[in-house]
Amino acid sequence: MPTYITLGRYTQQGVEKIKEGPARIDAAKQAFRAAGGELKQWFLVLGQYDFVVVAEGPDDETAARLALTIGSLGNVRTETLRAFTEDEFRKIVAALP
Repeated sequence: MPTYITLGRYTQQGVEKIKEGPARIDAAKQAFRAAGGELKQWFLVLGQYDFVVVAEGPDDETAARLALTIGSLGNVRTETLRAFTEDEFRKIVAALP
């Protein structure tokens, strides 16, 4: 299953309701499960971003739909990256001409 890394920032609304954050993470986990994926890890981070998510999903379309759904709630802004495992990297490199 493809892996996705999401970098997130809280919006003003998200910060104002930060105490609801744990419940929002639980809701995101449920949304991923319902879509056939899994939110594997969630990290609060320091620096340019507020949190990082590592998730798996069935395909890019599902990942995009989840990102748009979560973003439409107005609490966070996200940037999602398609990640390739080391094994996937080795397979890609092996297929180069």
